[in-house]
Amino acid sequence: MINPRLETDLNDYPFARLGALIADLPVPAQPIIMSVGEPQGPVPQFARDVVSRDLATSNRYPPNQGTPDLCAAIVAWLQRRYGIADGVLDPARHVLPLAGSKEGVFAIGTVAVPPSKDGAQPIVMIPNPFYQVYLGAAVLSGGAPVFMNADAGNGFMPDFDSVPADTWKRTALVYLCSPGNPQGAMATLPYLQKLIDQCRRHGAILAIDECYAEIYNGAAPAGGLQAALAMDETGGRDPFADVVVFHSLSKRSNAAGLRSGFVAGDPKIVAMMLRWKTYGGVQIPIPIQNASAALWRDEAHVETIRGEYRAKFQLAKSILHNKGGYFTPDGGFFLWLDVGDGQAVTRRLWAEGGVKVLPGGYLAREIDGVNPGDRYIRVALVHDLETTRTAITRIAELL
Repeated sequence: MINPRLETDLNDYPFARLGALIADLPVPAQPIIMSVGEPQGPVPQFARDVVSRDLATSNRYPPNQGTPDLCAAIVAWLQRRYGIADGVLDPARHVLPLAGSKEGVFAIGTVAVPPSKDGAQPIVMIPNPFYQVYLGAAVLSGGAPVFMNADAGNGFMPDFDSVPADTWKRTALVYLCSPGNPQGAMATLPYLQKLIDQCRRHGAILAIDECYAEIYNGAAPAGGLQAALAMDETGGRDPFADVVVFHSLSKRSNAAGLRSGFVAGDPKIVAMMLRWKTYGGVQIPIPIQNASAALWRDEAHVETIRGEYRAKFQLAKSILHNKGGYFTPDGGFFLWLDVGDGQAVTRRLWAEGGVKVLPGGYLAREIDGVNPGDRYIRVALVHDLETTRTAITRIAELL
């Protein structure tokens, strides 16, 4: 027997659907792949040196809870990045290293979704469009996904004020991504604080995916821990009660292949994440943990990477102008272009321009007969500047 939720409730992953969409088209002579959010820049040399230096430790099982040095480096970074005072975050209680943030945003479904809530199937709220792992976590944990449209009309941020009271009563878990994937919108501090309050009042856990938090075009985005700490009342609980955030080195440090991230926040939730990880998660090899600690302690390479993305957005703006409704997102490294028919334009760009992008509709679900991503394509600006110039020029010529 196969788990029916895998067959009936989860579509093929977006990249599998993309492969089927263009399967009948010949592979271009000089293709440029801009469908995947995989940074093509190098991992900083100092981190590679740490991995090489410490490979001899590979005969030892890594600690599930992370090395003390890595946990300390994560806490120090959170303090610097979000202005958190010394002593507020306990490396042993408030943070847990993960094999990439993907592991965590999936596992939180198992941790946060009970068998029932308010006498019915628990609800998991998901922004729409969304990172598909949120849906996998909701479905495979037995939750009922409720999709919250995030479109141009609401600034690409879900409107949680519009959620009916009966829906909130059944809600066990709320996902938010800031800066968002794919639109790059950033939640403000008041927005985060209001959402934290709503989740606490209704007994829901708020999971904020902040894996793009270090890639931004203007001011740095606010963070969930920062917002929780600045709130006046916690009811005598831990200041981060009911809130967890997820971070990763994949985007921040061009280190997608290291599979290294962390969860931080409510110590009760973190403890249950550790229990989940002990039973079914993935341990991070010690050389990778050591390299990760070095990366979290260094800001120079992050500033360089951020500057490279800003230059690519400036380039894209100069080439596209207003084609596809171009706008420079607050954060992240995606273009979200309104092209009328995302699937048709994706095929044309591949067949005539040799550029592979992702139809926006593959990142969203239909609500009331409308898929908020159908008109869009997502373009990942993950290549060097000259490759980006070539790709965006081809896109502009075909739009």
